[in-house]
Amino acid sequence: MHQYIRPRRLRKDGAIRDLVAESSVTTDDLIYPVFLLPGSNSQEPISSMPGQNRVSLDLLLKSLKTWTEKGLKGICLFPVVPEKHKDSHGTYSYNPDNFYLKAMAEIKSKFPNLLIMTDVALDPYSTDGHDGIVDSKTGEILNDPTLEVLSKMSVAQAKAGADIIGPSDMMDGRVLSIRESLEEEGFHNTLIMSYTAKYASAFYGPFREALDSAPKSGDKKTYQMDIRNSSEALREAELDVSEGADILMVKPGMPYLDILKLLHLELETPLSVYQVSGEYAMLKAAAEKGWLVEKDVAVESIVAFKRAGASIILSYFTPSLLDWLSE
Repeated sequence: MHQYIRPRRLRKDGAIRDLVAESSVTTDDLIYPVFLLPGSNSQEPISSMPGQNRVSLDLLLKSLKTWTEKGLKGICLFPVVPEKHKDSHGTYSYNPDNFYLKAMAEIKSKFPNLLIMTDVALDPYSTDGHDGIVDSKTGEILNDPTLEVLSKMSVAQAKAGADIIGPSDMMDGRVLSIRESLEEEGFHNTLIMSYTAKYASAFYGPFREALDSAPKSGDKKTYQMDIRNSSEALREAELDVSEGADILMVKPGMPYLDILKLLHLELETPLSVYQVSGEYAMLKAAAEKGWLVEKDVAVESIVAFKRAGASIILSYFTPSLLDWLSE
């Protein structure tokens, strides 16, 4: 029997597979989430995220030199804020003496070509551990009063040298509020990467340990998206684009590839995806048990994000990927 159509011809060796590959990941696609400590010469391992540390600025600068030489294009900076600086309204977030803002400015002065993405939400700065202001009587997360703080925070970050503002709070109207504030202050070219489809996921646990930002009461389900829904992700995305977002994010990654693909098919706005702490921890734990090969599953997961439509991938595997993708 003659078989004229043989799909395996296109898989017969590595060179052919590379020629016809539909999705390719490079170091240009990656942003590394970093946890920043105040002070100096300080490093704290994160027990639930093996291989990840909270680090002070001086140690981070040394690592950035190595990573940028290997092709790192951007970091997403998260502050580990001491309790003494926290209050119910997150006012330290826009205080000029905030160590996070000062660190951002120093990083930008030493690595002017490195993109700095920020986190905009109240939870690192709040005594309540929520992304918005909490009504002390009812426990309600107050949407509109929170917008004022988020906007002040965003402007402070832009002044410190941030390239990309990352509102992760999921308050209604926050993209418009932030964009208007940036415009009023002359930051016309500062990008907003909106956490558009941020789900109320069970995969965030290790991150909250890393940042010490878990809610003191209640949960985040009144503002983060319901894990059962997909159509509202498209609605959120359309709203964010209309309000001035430049890039839209889906978070978490692997459990929400369908959402990433949906937005990719329906919108022309660039998309990012966040491979969150729980995803990282699962793969690391399985690799440490010898059940999976870390490099193979990490690269495969990153390729899946790219195949589903992500232009930008935030991953804790980034330092290792800088080596693996160059092999």
